[in-house]
This record gives sequence, structure tokens and C-alpha cells, in this order.
Amino acid sequence: MSQSARRPRILITRVVPDEVLSLVRGRAEVDAFLEDRPMPRADLLARARGCQGLICAISEGIDEELLATAPGLRVVSNVAVGFNNIDVGAATRHGVVVTNTPDVLTETTADFAWALLMATARRVVEGDRYVREGRWKQWEFQLFLGGDIHGKTLGVVGFGRIGRSMARRAIGFDMRVLYQDAVAAEPAVERELRATRVDLARLLRESDFVTLHTPLLPETRHLINADTLRSMKRTAYLVNASRGPVVDEAALVRALEAGWIAGAGLDVFEDEPRVHPGLLARADVVLAPHIGSASVDTRAAMARLAADNCLAVLEGRRPATPVNPEVLDGAPA
Repeated sequence: MSQSARRPRILITRVVPDEVLSLVRGRAEVDAFLEDRPMPRADLLARARGCQGLICAISEGIDEELLATAPGLRVVSNVAVGFNNIDVGAATRHGVVVTNTPDVLTETTADFAWALLMATARRVVEGDRYVREGRWKQWEFQLFLGGDIHGKTLGVVGFGRIGRSMARRAIGFDMRVLYQDAVAAEPAVERELRATRVDLARLLRESDFVTLHTPLLPETRHLINADTLRSMKRTAYLVNASRGPVVDEAALVRALEAGWIAGAGLDVFEDEPRVHPGLLARADVVLAPHIGSASVDTRAAMARLAADNCLAVLEGRRPATPVNPEVLDGAPA
């Protein structure tokens, strides 16, 4: 058998940096859909057949149908920290390793979530539009009054890597930090970040800014709903850079219309790329097209980690960031 015939076959479903593509092509046969849009479902099913590895983005659904279509598949490498586009249970049953790309995007995503927080509170987008439209004629004492950030209370829902990075940034603004998470942070971490663990009800009631960094799970879907929004301060702001369905968008529109909260900054949406029309119409909401990790360096690092994970599994090595390590642990040595 030739060396080429022995090389694994990998499907890449989205454009990746040239250096990452070259890396994978040097060690595997590659079928690449090099367009920056979701791969059509029919193409995904057809082209996954016969592949041992799949490097995909969050827009591609990896489910029982695809896994059954590609029985030789050994690894699905997601270019994202989230993996709700993948049926991990089905992958595990099929003996397919799932990997993701945490860590490399932590600081960049926290940077962007903080940018959303500041832009929302200080009405940056409104002010920018006002100037560009030629409407600014003079300095005014009450023009675009917003909310202070320094000295306020930041409520962090989900105290993982990104949530903790948000808390670290809050120190520079002399903020009080409350957090809610199913698992308490180590006392040393709480001291370092000046963070206090509380239940969600207290966090919502006392926070001036609520920032969401929880994974999408059955219990976190619509975690932010009419009841929870109504419990927040009328002067509070909501930031979501986690997953869209964590927030009930219809309830958020209602909350903004009724003045239950002061504003929101959103990088993710319930039914992407569709955005609730009630949000589009509001000046007190800052909207971004899911670009929390979209820096040149970070996206390159994500693609590289995804490629390394995929190649590791296919070459008999342990990937750096497995989602279902039980597949690896149950395999023969």
C-alpha cells in the first residue's frame, strides 16, 4: 500500500488560515470547503462519507444522521469552545472523539464582552451614529447620558475561564464582583478576583451589570427570561457573549420596552443569524455578529488547535482538549 493510501482523510468544512491548511495537508488527505459560510447539509453528508477526521465550525450540525453516514469517522474537531452543534452522546456511542478549542480564545472573548459592556453603558454606538449622521451641532450637558462602570457591581453568570477573565478586568474598574456557578471557585481564586459566590436571584437583584458566560445546557436555556429580567435593577445592563438561547429574546425585548433594565449588549442570538426584530429597532441594545473571538491571532490559534486535535487522534496520540475523553480512555492502549 502506498504512503498516500495510508494517510487519513480529513474534511474541513470552513475556510482556515493557509498555514493550518498546509499543516493538515502535509499529514493527511484533505477535502476542504474553503468558503466562509456554513457547508450545505447535503454536501456535508456526502463529503464526510469515507473521512476519518472532521474539522468543523459551530454552524455545522454533527448528529446521528451524519455519524451513521460516515462510519469510519474517528474524530470531530470543533473550531470553537462551545459544542452545542454536536450530539456528543451520539458521537460517544459511535466511538468518535469530540474536541473543542478552549483557552486560546479566553482573553479575546473577555475583551470583547467587556467592550460590549462599555459600549452599552456609555452609548458608544448611538453617539457614533449621531456624529456620522451630521446631527451633532453643539456640546450639550445631557447628551447621551449613560451609566458609570467604575465602582459598580458586576454579576458574572458562569465562572469558568471567560467569566473569571471578566472578573479580573473588573478589578481595574474597582468593581464589586458577584458570581454564580454550579461549582464554587477555590478560595484563593475568589480572593485573587475579589469575587463572591451568590445564588442567581441575589446576583440579578444586586448587580449593575450582568454578564453571561455559561454553556448552553438544558438547564441554562432561557435562564434569562421575563421573571429573571424583572428582578434586575432598572439601571442594570445585560451582556451576553456565551450562547444565544441562554436569553429569551422575546422576554428581553419586553424588558427593554417596559424599562425593567437599561440596556443590553449581545454578541450571540437565539436563532442565529436571525435577530428578534424588536432588538433591531432599539437604540439601547448593542448588537454584534458573534465575533467575540474574532481577532486575527485568536482565530488562527483556534484553527491550529482544532487541526492539532484532529491529527493527534488520527495519529494515535491524545488530543489536548477532548470533550468526551471516555472514548479515549475506553480505547485499547
